[in-house]
Amino acid sequence: MSHIVAIVGRPNVGKSTLFNRLIQRREAIVDSVSGVTRDRNYGKSEWNGKAFSVIDTGGYVRGSDDIFEGEIRKQVELAIDEADVILFVVDVEEGITPMDEEVAKLLRKVTKPVLLGVNKVDNAMREKDAIEFYNLGLGDYTTFASTSGSGTGELLDNLVAAFPDKPEPTKEEIELPRFAVVGRPNAGKSSFINALIGQDRYIVTDIAGTTRDAIDTKFDRFGFEFNLVDTAGIRRKAKVKEDLEFYSVMRSVRAIEHADICILIIDATRGFEGQDQSIFWLAEKNRKGLVILVNKWDLVEKDTMSTRDYEAKIRKEIEPFTDVPILFVSAHTKQRLLKALEASVQVFENRKQRIPTSKFNDYMLKVIEGHPPPALKGKYVKIKYCMQLPTPTPQFVFFANLPQYVKEPYKRFLENKIRENWDFSGVPIDIYIREK
Repeated sequence: MSHIVAIVGRPNVGKSTLFNRLIQRREAIVDSVSGVTRDRNYGKSEWNGKAFSVIDTGGYVRGSDDIFEGEIRKQVELAIDEADVILFVVDVEEGITPMDEEVAKLLRKVTKPVLLGVNKVDNAMREKDAIEFYNLGLGDYTTFASTSGSGTGELLDNLVAAFPDKPEPTKEEIELPRFAVVGRPNAGKSSFINALIGQDRYIVTDIAGTTRDAIDTKFDRFGFEFNLVDTAGIRRKAKVKEDLEFYSVMRSVRAIEHADICILIIDATRGFEGQDQSIFWLAEKNRKGLVILVNKWDLVEKDTMSTRDYEAKIRKEIEPFTDVPILFVSAHTKQRLLKALEASVQVFENRKQRIPTSKFNDYMLKVIEGHPPPALKGKYVKIKYCMQLPTPTPQFVFFANLPQYVKEPYKRFLENKIRENWDFSGVPIDIYIREK
């Protein structure tokens, strides 16, 4: 299980610079997936062999000072809820500000590890100035400079050392597939789960975000056995009406990371919106299996929009990863819910399938022979051998004499050919070209 680190602090202390520095080493690997919009607020990092996710909670804070106060409080609450370690960043140039004191006050009550990082310390003079941050009452601090990178090694050492020990997952947890039900608030996630389980485990109301935490339900009906994870809608205070997009996506992070399959529920009456798309790409980036359920289909005027048009619109939005099951359901009338489950189980099976190397070569090498990679600068690329890697998610490697000449469009061609011959519906695939 990877840990989650949240970076908090008031605006302009250098959180984003630090965030970019933390994820840069892996950014190239994580984001070599075509068509993924880089998410400014969430990334993966690794230090001393420990992988972790980083959330920059400051990504969406805008507005006047009094709004800031509320926003900062919300960020800190989000961090307290979702993260394993909280990294509180302050700025040595400005010293302690009233807003820093506010944040510290919230963090002093937290039982989770809190790390205090003093930014912009790049000489001995500033090292002395940093001493005043003891007054925040959070104990020791680590000094660093995110722009030059000095001190970030020590910061990372302290960060990784603070990770709480996670219990080893039980045998049952490993073996039972985890299906996370994700989506924006009020799309009908809890109603969907209630309809499946057949009892109102969740109180469903029309207030967005009445589900407070991700709840696991062991599901054993109709011959399927798995864990169903309801992702905390979002805790939404009734008076908070502002942009919830960031918060609902961040809330989904943990559930998505720990799931095998993500069942993305969208509200038919609202369409496939920005927030749905963010959650979709988050799951895709994490290489999870995906099923899209268009819920509340019973409420849509059928003459204005057929399922075919609606589906085509969604597929347009999720290019190039369009090989995903899309089903039209209604949690309210229980229409096609079993179909939705069957589709999810099928995606789970697709995701763990292994193709024997000889079969894979027989098929793919013929395909490549008929349609070789385009020559570049008069040089011809030859691919003589390929195989599926023994990884938890489907990854394929093709050995070529000039791997650097094989570009993205050709990789997509290979992926499409694999999908034509084997069922990887709903499953992201990685294609690597290596030197033989």
